[in-house]
Amino acid sequence: MNVTVGQAVKAGDVAIVLEAMKMENNINCGKDGVVKAVYVQKGDNVLEGADIVLVE
Repeated sequence: MNVTVGQAVKAGDVAIVLEAMKMENNINCGKDGVVKAVYVQKGDNVLEGADIVLVE
């Protein structure tokens, strides 16, 4: 987790690093804004298409 609720972010900032099959994948912010919600916690399993972070 690289972001917290209330944090200002810019497009391209790394929000979360997901590990899949021993590979780390950076999940970047898609736009500038403020993190309004984080839907996952460290150690959670994340399904394809799941919401992870809300940036407005």
